[in-house]
Amino acid sequence: MGKYIQTFSELSMEKFNYAGGKGGTLAKLYQKGYPVPDGFIIFPYAFHKGELKDEAKEEIEKQLQSLRNKGKGRIKYAVRSSALNEDSIKASFAGEFETVLDAETDEEIFNAIYKVSQSGKAKRVKVYSEVKGFKEEHEIAVVIQKMVPAEFSGVLFTADPVSESEEIMIGNYIHGIGEKLVSGETNPAAFTLKKPGGEYEGPPELEVYAQRLFNLGEKLEKELGCPQDIEWAIAGGKVFLLQSRPITTLEETDPVMGNWNDSKKWNFLWSSVNAGEALPEVMTPSTWVLWRTFHNKTLPFRIPGGYPYAGIIGGRYYFNFSLLYSIYRLLMKPEDALHRTEELLGKIPGEISIPEIYFSKLSLAKMFFENLKWEYKYVRLKRQIPEYIDTTPDWCKGIRNIIDKIKSKNELINLWQEDIKPYLFHSFWMLRAAMKLYSEPAEKLRKELKGMVGEEDASALLSNISEEKELASLGLVLGLSKVVKGKMTREEFIEKYGHRSPNEMELSEPRPYEKKEWLDKRLREFKNNSIDVQKLLEKQHSEHKAALERACKRYPKKENSLKRRIRTVSKYGHKREGVRSEVTRVISVVRHFYLKAGILTGIGDDIFFLSYDEVLQVLNNNEEPLKYILKRRKKYEEFKSLPDYPTFINGRFDPFIWAANPERCCDFYNENSEESRRETSDYIKGFPGASGKVEGIVRVIKTPDEGGSLKKGEILVTAKTNVGWTPFFPVAAAIITDVGAPLSHAAIVARELGIPAVVGCGNATERLRTGDRVIVDGGKGLVKIIQKKE
Repeated sequence: MGKYIQTFSELSMEKFNYAGGKGGTLAKLYQKGYPVPDGFIIFPYAFHKGELKDEAKEEIEKQLQSLRNKGKGRIKYAVRSSALNEDSIKASFAGEFETVLDAETDEEIFNAIYKVSQSGKAKRVKVYSEVKGFKEEHEIAVVIQKMVPAEFSGVLFTADPVSESEEIMIGNYIHGIGEKLVSGETNPAAFTLKKPGGEYEGPPELEVYAQRLFNLGEKLEKELGCPQDIEWAIAGGKVFLLQSRPITTLEETDPVMGNWNDSKKWNFLWSSVNAGEALPEVMTPSTWVLWRTFHNKTLPFRIPGGYPYAGIIGGRYYFNFSLLYSIYRLLMKPEDALHRTEELLGKIPGEISIPEIYFSKLSLAKMFFENLKWEYKYVRLKRQIPEYIDTTPDWCKGIRNIIDKIKSKNELINLWQEDIKPYLFHSFWMLRAAMKLYSEPAEKLRKELKGMVGEEDASALLSNISEEKELASLGLVLGLSKVVKGKMTREEFIEKYGHRSPNEMELSEPRPYEKKEWLDKRLREFKNNSIDVQKLLEKQHSEHKAALERACKRYPKKENSLKRRIRTVSKYGHKREGVRSEVTRVISVVRHFYLKAGILTGIGDDIFFLSYDEVLQVLNNNEEPLKYILKRRKKYEEFKSLPDYPTFINGRFDPFIWAANPERCCDFYNENSEESRRETSDYIKGFPGASGKVEGIVRVIKTPDEGGSLKKGEILVTAKTNVGWTPFFPVAAAIITDVGAPLSHAAIVARELGIPAVVGCGNATERLRTGDRVIVDGGKGLVKIIQKKE
């Protein structure tokens, strides 16, 4: 037994903590007979000022020779980090430190040891450490282990880290050694193992090893006391165990909740289109947990391989473009799959290639079978939509009144469990149903109309949603108009629309009904700009009728069908926007619950840095979650200090490194290309949001708080808009956004008001400045730069 090193078979309990997370676990499992390749551990104190001590070098040389004497033929080694806080319940540090593979000679191995031992000083390790709450410098042990000449290499999660389901194990694998898999540099094949028994679903080539992998996973989960993230390799028909660590992304094993960067887990293309409209700012933990629940609990089908439908990157919400594209790619031509995905998640820059995800035909068939079950549920839910829209305002008002009167923690807990949480989850399902109700027929009709009558008339034909009944998305601007004209009192406005705001899905954001000055400010702006909303609506309704007459004259045999389908989509649009408005009202009730919890526990607004489950713990006098608040707030503020991230992110993305780069590209980030894109064309391309052509002066506005600076007739340019921005729409001659899609809420409002809009341009706010003169062609989705301000 050496002073500075110990083999896996020698490691004693006294020295266990010096071996680090990886080394200690591997030694423990090796001693218990698991199929761990032989190796040894160099303790942190073997180094002095970054260099190995002479005695340590001698011990390492002797051990290497001993391993070579035991082996047959040439032996290569893997040199890996084992930081003392690595692979723990609190943090995995997966991929953060260096690993060197295929080292053979003593010189190669010593060079690798130095590289690995110094990797604790890397910037990415520092950033990850801050997120996880580690302030001290990392002490690193180094693991030297025999390389496995792998035929297959993979990972196995003994629980689904996305849905948190413990009913299945999910895994990925590639051919050959696994470094490219764990680093996210290649797209793997996926498989699942269903509990109990290990029923296999995945590519046939791995099936012969499926039961052994399942048994290994079950044993390790029991041995180590929690769900495991396992790295394995197969060579010569034998399964080898390379590593096992807790799944730190499961909520109960990641109490700090600081690892909010899903781009580092998978090699995907991510999009903030639609996600950025609904959640435009960095989110507090309370909000992120809420919307993660929405996506995990109401997704119509389980995604094979456990790939995420949505993720968090630096506290901001992104959708998985690669996932949606890969599913469509199996069903249609590549160009059709791209068009369909872009309709939902935005137009990608031409330079970006989309990382695809492999799905077997069997897994796809099962996914669509599960979707059929959702179709049955959807039929029931869509029948409930009118009742949900009608009854939710009274339910919200009643619950808020009850919350106001509550004086004890137990009363608030019971109200959450018995009333608020069930209605919230029901609301999530109603939102999922309403999204499907409108989006699918609207996308199909829009595509057909575009082919029949062109983009401009197609936009006009789909713009008449609010003719017979007020559209919920127009509520704020129509309500302001009514108050100005004396047709609605201030109290009635607040009662009906006071839950809507630009950042309305964020729980920590105060609502207009909480701030008297909000309505005062909006009314002043409205009066100063002499806005006549009704005239705008009437003008757009007449353009809709003219476009409909042209279409019917051109296709007389389709007249009845065309009118019926447009009416149907219009009706569905009303329902979608109505449900979204009421879900927002329910979210405001959840905020009310949080505020009362903050009062009863004495922690005030800090309550928004807890998940709702943690709030219940604190209400139950368990103060354990309180110790995470300071770290979460600090990380939240750090993310908030950064500029808006790119609309599209391809590959692994570090928001701090990106923000520090003066040459950064603001519309997209591509890990495989460090060059910034600077367009010199006079045109900016996006999606047609609302038809019409207008020339005017640009005003770039970053936040709704700056909306009052917009002058009548100017062209509003901003990163993204949502329903909370609509009071400013009638002032603008046209609207240009970086983020957006043709069927987004803001695009619908622009069409209803007849305001030309080009959405999803990607980098309009980067290329345009206040005072520039442009021509906006909403029908073609083009912005032409006429004159740049000196």
